[in-house]
Amino acid sequence: GVVGANDVGDEEAVEQARAHVAALVNAQPRDLVWTSGATESNNLALKGYAELGQARAHMMTSVLEHKAILDTMAYLEKRGVPVTYLTPSVTGEITADAVAAALRPDTGLVSLMLVNNELGTLTDVAAISRVVHAAGALLHVDAAQALGKTPIDVKAMGIDLLSMSAHKVYGPKGIGALYVSKDVMPRIAPQMHGGGHERGLRSGTLATHQIVGMGTACELAMQAMTTDNAR
Repeated sequence: GVVGANDVGDEEAVEQARAHVAALVNAQPRDLVWTSGATESNNLALKGYAELGQARAHMMTSVLEHKAILDTMAYLEKRGVPVTYLTPSVTGEITADAVAAALRPDTGLVSLMLVNNELGTLTDVAAISRVVHAAGALLHVDAAQALGKTPIDVKAMGIDLLSMSAHKVYGPKGIGALYVSKDVMPRIAPQMHGGGHERGLRSGTLATHQIVGMGTACELAMQAMTTDNAR
């Protein structure tokens, strides 16, 4: 059942919600960083990676991405980060073959959405992650449109970074999360500095009411998705 935030302390409520969101994408709760939404999660993932000036500076995305990715990539390009924009196939897909063909020896991060917000196409993230990882790069996935609607398993799909928003899964606006796999966490620079909240990756007082709302939405989405799929 859903527990009211009044029944437990703030910290406990936040951690309970973190577990619910993590469960929906098969992540460890400790690998989730609260943000204000997928836009901030995308910014944290891309700028956070680029800022550490890693030897593999080249980044790759597609022309089909959300503005939060495209505008962030444009910003990074102005600062000297090389970016490749993949174009979709005739069926509107970004394929693993297209990713493989565009990879460079200095490719460090590939960012692709799981479900396209206009076409509804589902990206074969598992196949793409194999190609990306074989090249020694990381895979960031914008799952804003996919969360709670299609099964997501960050481990099975080989996702290093995953952006989520609560409001796309009937939760409140203004809250989201970024999944950062344990090995990748030291490779992402924080974009919000302050009291060192969220293991130093995202400072700022946590909005308990928003977080509980996102946790509850993910808990309900997980139940509904199971019954919907069975039906």
